[in-house]
Amino acid sequence: MQHTLNPAQMPFSVWSPEATAVTLVVEDHQGHRSEFELLRLPDGPEPEADQTRGWWALPETSRIQTEKVRRYGFIADTLTASEWNLSGKVLPDPRSLRQPEGPHELSAPYDPAAFTWSESNWSGLELPGAVIYELHVGTFTAEGTLDAARHKLPYLAELGVDAVELMPVNGFEGAHNWGYDGVNWFAVDESYGGPAAYQAFVDAAHLLGIGVIQDVVYNHFGPSGNYAPVFGPFLSEVPSPWGTTLNFSGPHSDGIRQYVLDNVRLFLEDYRVDGLRLDAVHAIVDNRATHLLADIRSVSDEIEAASGRKKWLIAESDRNDPATLRNDGYRMHAQWCDDFHHGLHVALTGETDSYYGDFAELDALVKTLNTGFFHDGNYSSFRQRHHGAPLDLEREEPWQLVVSNQTHDQVGNRAAGDRLSALCSDGQLAIAAALTLLGPYTPMLFMGEEFAASTPWQFFTDHQDPVIAEATRAGRFNEFAAMGWDAALVPDPQDHTTRDASVLQEADLASARGQLMFAWYQQLIRLRHEDKNFHVGAFDKHSAELVGERGLALQRRERTVVVNFGEEPLSLPASVLDGRKPILSFADTYAPQTAMLAAHGTVVF
Repeated sequence: MQHTLNPAQMPFSVWSPEATAVTLVVEDHQGHRSEFELLRLPDGPEPEADQTRGWWALPETSRIQTEKVRRYGFIADTLTASEWNLSGKVLPDPRSLRQPEGPHELSAPYDPAAFTWSESNWSGLELPGAVIYELHVGTFTAEGTLDAARHKLPYLAELGVDAVELMPVNGFEGAHNWGYDGVNWFAVDESYGGPAAYQAFVDAAHLLGIGVIQDVVYNHFGPSGNYAPVFGPFLSEVPSPWGTTLNFSGPHSDGIRQYVLDNVRLFLEDYRVDGLRLDAVHAIVDNRATHLLADIRSVSDEIEAASGRKKWLIAESDRNDPATLRNDGYRMHAQWCDDFHHGLHVALTGETDSYYGDFAELDALVKTLNTGFFHDGNYSSFRQRHHGAPLDLEREEPWQLVVSNQTHDQVGNRAAGDRLSALCSDGQLAIAAALTLLGPYTPMLFMGEEFAASTPWQFFTDHQDPVIAEATRAGRFNEFAAMGWDAALVPDPQDHTTRDASVLQEADLASARGQLMFAWYQQLIRLRHEDKNFHVGAFDKHSAELVGERGLALQRRERTVVVNFGEEPLSLPASVLDGRKPILSFADTYAPQTAMLAAHGTVVF
């Protein structure tokens, strides 16, 4: 299947609409360099120039054998190159598939088609009913590589998850990063193993019946190593909390939109992943009649039809906007729902600072379980305004909301990166797991929660520019100082020990607590998969209600999950029992003879 933008498939081509000249520099395996002047492709307003406008490519008289090229780059004669003091400097390819020495050095050729796939029997991921596992390659194992993560896929199969969601793997500066400071969007960071290791990971996951969802960031570039703006007007003038947003609707934005759409194709088509998680879509600024997200859905649908395998798009958005899911809106298949996390976190911990204040009452969690969004147009004291809009419960389906009791954001953006395992009893952790995995929404686990990992997951970076490094450090300390935290308690994101402390430890899984929680997660996932009462259904197939002051009952067709958030035993009324016997309880916290559910207890009827 050919990519829509043909010049992107030409060897050593580059998009640079405002350049007056572009030179290709190639280095062979003996270290010898050669230069080639590129030819500007047809660039007028005519429709036939739509695919070539702004592109530069080798003249037909110049032939380069890719296998003889060790490294390559471009010299672009642009105003930005002059302003950034980069005139005459050889820069990496903005679409580079490999950056062996990092984002500041030359690119290396890579052919995804050279990989031999063995997952021909993989029929694709079914997101409705699936359990997702969020994974950061660099801290999932001691090695921090895709190969090491691949060798642990049988463990995830044993747990029972259906899909792995990889946090961003695109090329970034330094030895480690969460991934959201990526600058080489088409490259897989070499510290993880590069693109070949990525394809091997996807292949192995599919052989075990596990889908792969890739987290991608299209709302900003990282702060260092991003040379794309030298080649074209990639950036807008609109700031975001993480960096300047991209130019998706201004002059020359056709090429920038195509840059993103071809990145979508790379992952969904060339690398055969099953879906994309689109980071912070509320920060994508697009004023066109057809939003970039809708265009991404069109590309996804095209690849799905050609491959015969489902492709899924999951949006992260803090707007609580039903248009994210609708065919007359942004056309995403699913979206994250943080309201579930917030309501559950407050019920477990009692924390009500910051945005948790809106969820101080247990009724907030009940509402979220019943209607999807807690903030559906009501007043948010945190935002000091009304927020969100209601889902159409007859139109949208519960599985379209992805929920978690922990995520990289909700753990890592705490001052000390402390997990629920550091805040909650075993019983409380069991409650969190039960409501997440047996609820009506699509559950996503954060790596390590299934064995109550004792390690924190902290915010870490490795910026090489001392100015950026200090700004990142100071920004982190000041953020939490403003919320009343002692800066001395906030880990230094630039200290390598901050990253090291976040690596999962095998000993936690082997511990008594780890084995207890792992078995509980296995039981819940198995029940979700095997009991038809917990299969996907419309909003009218489930309901939640309070039981006493601190109890909650979640009805799923003929099954009921009852949890006790309280510190005292809870007597279950006959209306909840309905003459049924328990089929599952955590650590014998339910006494059937007295119909009493212990403090922090969970039982399923």
